[in-house]
Amino acid sequence: MAVVEGLPAGLPLDPATDIDPELTRRQGGYGRGRRMQIESDRAEIVSGLRLGVTLGSPLSMVIWNRDWQNWTKAMAHEFPDPAGNPKALRPVYLPRPGHADLTGVLKYDRRDARDILERASARETAARVACGAVAKTLLRGLGATVGSYVTRIGNIETGPPETIPDDLNAAADASPVRTLDRGAESAMIAAIDTARKEGDTLGGCFEVVARGLPVGLGSHVSWDRKLDGRLAQAVMSVHAIKGVEIGPAFINAGRPGSRVHDAIYRDGDAQRAGGYGRRGNRAGGLEGGITTGAPLVVRGAMKPISTLLRKRLPSVDLRDGSTREAAVERSDVCAVPAAAVVAEAMVALVLADAVLEKFGGDSIGELRRNFESYVDYLTSRGFGEREWEGP
Repeated sequence: MAVVEGLPAGLPLDPATDIDPELTRRQGGYGRGRRMQIESDRAEIVSGLRLGVTLGSPLSMVIWNRDWQNWTKAMAHEFPDPAGNPKALRPVYLPRPGHADLTGVLKYDRRDARDILERASARETAARVACGAVAKTLLRGLGATVGSYVTRIGNIETGPPETIPDDLNAAADASPVRTLDRGAESAMIAAIDTARKEGDTLGGCFEVVARGLPVGLGSHVSWDRKLDGRLAQAVMSVHAIKGVEIGPAFINAGRPGSRVHDAIYRDGDAQRAGGYGRRGNRAGGLEGGITTGAPLVVRGAMKPISTLLRKRLPSVDLRDGSTREAAVERSDVCAVPAAAVVAEAMVALVLADAVLEKFGGDSIGELRRNFESYVDYLTSRGFGEREWEGP
């Protein structure tokens, strides 16, 4: 179950075309496991939508698991049958390094790590993607888009693309590993195949790009309103993401300032940037926690998935403290392409929230009028009828 609150009324929304394709994208990508062959995710709208448009009330959705029938005994609500087979409960007493298994059983005072790993599962990202799809629909109505592509899998890294395609997701989704570099694609696939044969896993990096945003989303006034901080928290919350940067931040850290900051010039065509352009976008579309009007670029680094297909990670038996090998659960070899899709959703949710904060509106028509009025103001301030006259 997922609930999206704060949507204005009148937003056209079709689950079959706006939400379900995003859920399918989350399930794709070379290197996914058997779970993706079981599920066929679809969003069932429960409330907040009538005759194809939102009502202004909370939008609630259900995404059913086809696999639930296999877990009715193991995850039953009632007390177990004392005469039943304890193995039917599928207990996990051998915590897997890298997962929430051990930290969770200690924090919540559990004995069976099954209580932890089911809630900590990345399966919950299906709900995030469904909510993010709604946020994307809202942003798209204002001329903003959010897409992603993979830049690295294992030790195979792509070079920066000369240009980002207009339809970024269509270009990335055409690749099994969601890369724009067709030369690196075969090497990435080969690396995943090798890891699968060896019972190992691979991580990697991806880039999320949002275009069509106006200058002025976010704020420099308070630390918790800075948009870069909100984006970093949202993307870092995705399972196995261990690093987030805005633009080429880690490369910039090793450069002098003269090679990092983006020179400003007057540009009458940059309406959503107030009539000002930037020579380059090494700031990643954010300065002082506020969007600049340039493309917003958020990069994420995903560690290799912690569940290995061979029992070779050392662990400890929670029942007696003996040294054992960690449990093995159904898992992926590489989920970087899917993680990029989830990160898209999280970026879209943060941006939609920032848009609603700035422009408000109980209906999509009111929101659009407020937005367009602001863009008109930016145009007039930059190069329109009114020149700058002081504060």
